[in-house]
Amino acid sequence: MQPAPRSFIDTRLNQLSRQQMIQAVTYGSQGSAMQGFSHLLDTAEIAAVVDFVRDQFMRRQAKNTRYHTVENGWEGHDEKYAAAYPFALGEIALDTPFESLTENQKLGWQLFMQGCVSCHDRAQVLQEGDIWQKRPVSFPRNQYSHLQPDAVSSASIYAEHDKGPSLGKLTAQEQRGQEFFKANCAFCHGLDGSGQNWIGSYVEPHPRDLRNLKRDQWPLSRIERAIAKGVTGSAMPAWQHVLQEEEISAVARYVQRLAQHYQDESAQGNR
Repeated sequence: MQPAPRSFIDTRLNQLSRQQMIQAVTYGSQGSAMQGFSHLLDTAEIAAVVDFVRDQFMRRQAKNTRYHTVENGWEGHDEKYAAAYPFALGEIALDTPFESLTENQKLGWQLFMQGCVSCHDRAQVLQEGDIWQKRPVSFPRNQYSHLQPDAVSSASIYAEHDKGPSLGKLTAQEQRGQEFFKANCAFCHGLDGSGQNWIGSYVEPHPRDLRNLKRDQWPLSRIERAIAKGVTGSAMPAWQHVLQEEEISAVARYVQRLAQHYQDESAQGNR
């Protein structure tokens, strides 16, 4: 990711000389997205641009240089987008678990993602991860099966997540859990448990990445409770009226085994 564009409003005149700015506009700034304009502007035009920036942005800090103004089509911006400010300013990380946000913060998150993120990028996140997140533009067609993808979906970027890992020898209980997981849970979580398959990427908020469930934070009892009761504020339903207790326990055992597989694999890769 390129560094954020320089804010001239926060730059003192004596910290950035006129000549330095002329050099940057002429030749660009190495290590940033700032390109040189010598092929478009002559010397006098470059100097005029620099002098305008120094006068308006750095000396006067004039209001007409602000973007979110009525003149720029942002009437009532402060009132309409107030809930999104904590995300734009980095006060609340953008990847904060959705279910932990207040109702007003959830509204702010949605406003930010719908209108602010294109310019403010990710503001602040707890985990850097990928710069861009894959997102499907449509729900799968009729007759779609995550177990037998059609010719189109099998060639998509989501297909890799509908391939389950080889976990070696499973106990009889884990095998029962695996069967139910493949037939039901994998529809949203993917066969690899990532939640990054077609359906999982479509659902908002995305299904939890089961590969990251650490035993000290997610003991068997907590996984069983999530399966039985569902997860508030998400698409995760309660299965307590569909499955018997021993069936819920079997699924939980398999999920735990699945998570352990990926964590062991990661630990080996880091050695």
